[in-house]
Amino acid sequence: ELGIELSAFVLFSSMSGTIGAAGQGNYAAANAYLDALAEQRRAAGLAATSLAWGPWAGSGMAADEAMDARMRRDGVPPMAPDAAIAALAQAVGAGETALTVADIAWDRYAAVVAAVRPNPLIRDFVTVAAAGEAAITGHGTVVTGADVAGATFAKLAELPRAEQERELLALVRTQVAAVLGHEGSDAVGAERAFKELGFDSLTAVDLRNRLGAASGLKLPTTLVYDYPTSAALAEYLRGELVGSAPTVDAALPMAVETDGDPIAIVAMSCRFPGGVRTPEDLWRLLAQGTDAVAEFPVDRGWDLERLYDADPERPGTSHTREGGFLYDVADFDADFFGISPREALAMDPQQRLLLETAWEAFERAGIDPAALKGSRAGVFVGTNGQDYLSLVAGEADGLEGHVGTGNAASVVSGRLSYVFGLEGPAITVDTACSSSLVALHLAVQALRQGECTMALAGGVTVMSTPDAFVDFSRQRGLAEDGRIKAFAEGADGTGWGEGVGM
Repeated sequence: ELGIELSAFVLFSSMSGTIGAAGQGNYAAANAYLDALAEQRRAAGLAATSLAWGPWAGSGMAADEAMDARMRRDGVPPMAPDAAIAALAQAVGAGETALTVADIAWDRYAAVVAAVRPNPLIRDFVTVAAAGEAAITGHGTVVTGADVAGATFAKLAELPRAEQERELLALVRTQVAAVLGHEGSDAVGAERAFKELGFDSLTAVDLRNRLGAASGLKLPTTLVYDYPTSAALAEYLRGELVGSAPTVDAALPMAVETDGDPIAIVAMSCRFPGGVRTPEDLWRLLAQGTDAVAEFPVDRGWDLERLYDADPERPGTSHTREGGFLYDVADFDADFFGISPREALAMDPQQRLLLETAWEAFERAGIDPAALKGSRAGVFVGTNGQDYLSLVAGEADGLEGHVGTGNAASVVSGRLSYVFGLEGPAITVDTACSSSLVALHLAVQALRQGECTMALAGGVTVMSTPDAFVDFSRQRGLAEDGRIKAFAEGADGTGWGEGVGM
């Protein structure tokens, strides 16, 4: 204390360090350290008071509406600030060393805590209501996860597969509803993504713990991310409890050797300028020599009048008004992929197009995309920059939390792996104009080396801003009419265009 005799030394810790909190082991340890510091100082004859706070109303995590509702549901309603301040003054004035200050609805809180395992600390509180006590002790008998697992396994083993699936889906939906505070499982759609239902890291851990206690299984902390719907999670539990399901990779079509090379392209999909939406469209465009270069799009917020100037030296302008564009990049069925409208708005259009073309590639190959979940299929995507971030980075209208994953280069490939449940390599490469070729090369290498059993490979380019046209105009590297003439005698310049292919 540098020789200063203090009259008070007050530490703010959290009730998580006193009675625990689901998914907050590191946070609990840090706060318990503060309580221990207060005890150490007192033992040395120094001033110290550590208050382990429960949530305060109107501030901190409780200021978030969803978090506030969750804490109330779990039996820890946020405290009124006036009452908390009064408790602080009383604790310091009375010379308390370590004190927990929280508003707890013991009957609800005890039932929530006991949903995972018996809690001796809560059980010994004489103030716990009878309902909570019954939940903790099981009316005198402590029920363990192993007991439940034995009964569950015995019951499931005797049922046909369809009944097993129904039983486990009902179990999962009921537990999901309990975690989210719904009165019944009707609010939990079997195919609705947990993220869309409102899950966060804490509720994910809560569900994992509940299902682990109910099944007796040791479940991974990434459970709801690996199996992001109730139906997928129920099927995973069925496989763990009953087994006998073939692996996903074994159920996929076998590779067929062609000319001594085990690599074969079995399907493709694409979007290109000139109205190309299928490989057949692309072939017709090439065979007919169709000119796919056209005017700048009018739906991207570009100031087209100020953007064009015939003088390539004028800063901030382009000396061409044409290029190869996809005119429907704003169209995206977010609900089809289990993505919320807000997240879709924060996503780079390149990610949206890749989702659509990946799905189409699977369809053209005769593969049910759902059958790939858990397979060692890899994703290799070439991309030539992400400029959409400059449009959404300053937006605060509910896009926080989605902007990073919606625009990171690494997520361009990772998005496909996550949505389709693919567990092979997920790689994004940027080697400028050769990106898609490099991605295809890496995919072939990975297949030959056994790193994956199937691969999605392709590339995507969407220009959310006209910056590329401005830059290339200043370099004198862009043809005035947007059409490549690099190999024409007496002319130079290249064109600039968009597209996606898998």
